[in-house]
Amino acid sequence: MHATEFLTAPVSPVPPVAVLLGSQRHLKRAALARLQSLVIGDDESSLTRFAGRETDLQTVTDELRTLPMWCDHRLVLVDEADEFVSKFRTGLEKYLAAPIRKSVLVLDVSAWPKTTRLAKQVSQTGLEIDCNELKGVALLKWLGDWARTGHNVVLHRDAAALLVELVGGDCGLLDQELAKLAAYAGARRQITCEDVRAMVGGWRTETTWAMTDAVRDGCVADALAALEQLLEAGEPPLKLLGGISFVFRKYAWATERARHVPLETALKEAGVFPQDQRAAAAYLRRIGREKAEQLLTALIAADTGLKGASRLPDRLQLEWLLLRLCGAVR
Repeated sequence: MHATEFLTAPVSPVPPVAVLLGSQRHLKRAALARLQSLVIGDDESSLTRFAGRETDLQTVTDELRTLPMWCDHRLVLVDEADEFVSKFRTGLEKYLAAPIRKSVLVLDVSAWPKTTRLAKQVSQTGLEIDCNELKGVALLKWLGDWARTGHNVVLHRDAAALLVELVGGDCGLLDQELAKLAAYAGARRQITCEDVRAMVGGWRTETTWAMTDAVRDGCVADALAALEQLLEAGEPPLKLLGGISFVFRKYAWATERARHVPLETALKEAGVFPQDQRAAAAYLRRIGREKAEQLLTALIAADTGLKGASRLPDRLQLEWLLLRLCGAVR
């Protein structure tokens, strides 16, 4: 199961082996903390850690067989265990065939090929906890849940999407930003898009919003000047595209929805910030339905182009995109 499921799912009893798989250190720390709580509670003396590159299987299994003085169970962790697993795979297979029932072995690995005999044994008798990066809807759901349970705040869905656009998918970095946002929100216990804009990203974020606002308002020169400032500061083109897409995907969705409901209603349903809805409606009416229906096409073309489909310089591709979104060109 994924670590985000493990942190909330009932797991009792913990099997004799658990594998923490993946690259997200934040998720691994949280999963290990829950394993510790389930197996040995607050008894830190019953947790033993080994460095995977420096230990051997005999030392680890001896520790597993030695029950602590004040607790009925022992938790043994092998950190960075990829090399350890490769070197002692056969011995681990033998151990799992007859493990010590009152001890839990935890292997922290970055890779875990599912076709090996050891992996198949773990899938049958152990616990495999996926600590890789979440994406899409799953990441947004975790972010909202973690804001509530880990920081006692409500994170609005649009704010969560914006936070991911600005920070990326690393759960540890997202948790750090949530901590800052929770402190900023204070007694409100609500985190909005405005909070994210104010607290995350600094002047680069504000300049990105200034650029998208200038595009929306038809101020081509201002939009291109902001783009130039961001590129000169070293902002990655794909990150800039993410900020642009965050705004204009909503306009594209509202354009499609406006076939069935009033434009103002469509913009609200699309998640456009309340203070921006009037300006957004004016923008879509200014460029007209034909160009508005091409917004998503323009964003997709820019995304594929920046990822290698176009030979044009990144700067030129982004400039052309801003001109298309402004309605200055087709």
